[in-house]
Amino acid sequence: MLDVMPVSVKAQLEPKELPFPYNNRPFCRYEPIEKKVAHAKVLIVNDLLRYEDDLSDLARKEWNGTKESKLRFERKISGLACDNIAKNVLRLVKNPKTLTVHLSEVGEAAKSFAPDAIVMSGTLSDFDYYNPAHLEKFRKFITTTKIPVLGICGAHQLIGMSFGARLTTLDNLEPASKRANRVVEHQYRFVKITDESDPIFAGAAADDGSRESNVWQDYTIEDDILRVWQNHGLQVEGFPEGFKQIATAYLCKNQMMVKRSNGQLIYTVQFHLEKSFEDWSKNPTRWEHPNESRDGRILFENFLKLALKHK
Repeated sequence: MLDVMPVSVKAQLEPKELPFPYNNRPFCRYEPIEKKVAHAKVLIVNDLLRYEDDLSDLARKEWNGTKESKLRFERKISGLACDNIAKNVLRLVKNPKTLTVHLSEVGEAAKSFAPDAIVMSGTLSDFDYYNPAHLEKFRKFITTTKIPVLGICGAHQLIGMSFGARLTTLDNLEPASKRANRVVEHQYRFVKITDESDPIFAGAAADDGSRESNVWQDYTIEDDILRVWQNHGLQVEGFPEGFKQIATAYLCKNQMMVKRSNGQLIYTVQFHLEKSFEDWSKNPTRWEHPNESRDGRILFENFLKLALKHK
């Protein structure tokens, strides 16, 4: 039988490659999300600003006339951020318990709630706009707590700062010298794993015979790469004492670090690994989920497993 299909129609029907250098296949794997963590109590920390008491004198001065609108926006974003974290816990844990508290309350909540893990949200404002008493209170907590901690984006920066690191813009300026029009990372980007032996990347090493073939993406297995959502204009310069780099990128070098000393287990990530289920739900078809921020969900799950072992 002769092939009489018009070229234009045939071209439309031909499978199209996916936009990745490693996985150029004309299909997406369907991936049901299995709850593999039996139980976990997770304290979720809202690191954004809420009320005037959360502000520094500098913020009150510079935000004069716009203070209430800025705080309203911070509260709106904090709800979205903490909800994304909670979704990860609820969809990954069979018997989850969560409590959400503000940054200024984390020490007291950790004592009363006794969580297995603490997960801290991102931020919007520079830390010199924060009440310095809240920052000092947090510094004393984070430098001594034995509860496993995962710090996300702004929390990554706050934890780094609490351990003595300096924060800069992505073009290496003091944050106060460039409040607006900053260089930003605001899209999906690849980051490079620098220590594939770290247990948070369990199964990602290409020579690991025990790995589950359908867990990590091809680009992770083949070249130690993660695809994650970035949304930040500041960075942690270098690595605080006691922390080790485990992932990097060309624009922001400190993408992921860990502290495993003095009985502490603290992971921090510059990217937004918590967006995994948000993106999964928003996709027009869930068959596309493997091509979105799936890597973040795996990291989140692995952190919870490590937190339970640490306890």
